[in-house]
Amino acid sequence: MKKIHTIHAAKTNLSKLVERAEAGDEVIIARGKTPVVRLTRVDATPPRRRFGSMRGRATVTRAFFEPLPPEELDRWE
Repeated sequence: MKKIHTIHAAKTNLSKLVERAEAGDEVIIARGKTPVVRLTRVDATPPRRRFGSMRGRATVTRAFFEPLPPEELDRWE
């Protein structure tokens, strides 16, 4: 159920609004009568990284291991 709350009411009842968002409700916060923010639940578990997911997508040539020319080194120092 969507219900629009003013910024003042949202400041006063923020913990209650967060609980409602965690429960799955969509909370709209308005400046005056203009809606400006939507408060929704965020998934708690980020996707896991897979080791070796870039394998085969990039190659390193011998030039990578050669020392940089002096003019390039000057730019880095």
